[in-house]
Amino acid sequence: MKRLGIISIVPLIAATLGAPLAAQENDMAGKISVELNAAQTADNSCQLTFMITNGLATQIDKVVYETVLFEKSGQVNRLALFDFGTLPPARPRVRQLVLPQITCEQLSRVLFNGANTCDGEGLAEGVCANSFTPSSRTDIEVLG
Repeated sequence: MKRLGIISIVPLIAATLGAPLAAQENDMAGKISVELNAAQTADNSCQLTFMITNGLATQIDKVVYETVLFEKSGQVNRLALFDFGTLPPARPRVRQLVLPQITCEQLSRVLFNGANTCDGEGLAEGVCANSFTPSSRTDIEVLG
């Protein structure tokens, strides 16, 4: 009898745990989420790890964002192009980018100025810039 009670709770637990995931997927619909997930200094270079999720209904064949890197003093260190490559719909991708001659500790913020390249069949004009949603799990602020 107790066994039946436990088994009948399992679907309820699974449904409850799955609800936040389904809500998160719905929140990303129509958006391109770019999260700075990690930043690590090695050999006088900063390695940035991004998790990108394409919440659009269409694959992005190539997306490149123009970015501005700010030092802790607030000064612009450099402009750079971040190539995130191909992004299939509704599937997260992790990309690592290495910034030479600067440590992660020197960076205070990354500003995504706009989409330099946004290629894919059926993509609306400006969708890569207008659907962009930045976030950060690091001490480095990400704006877009």
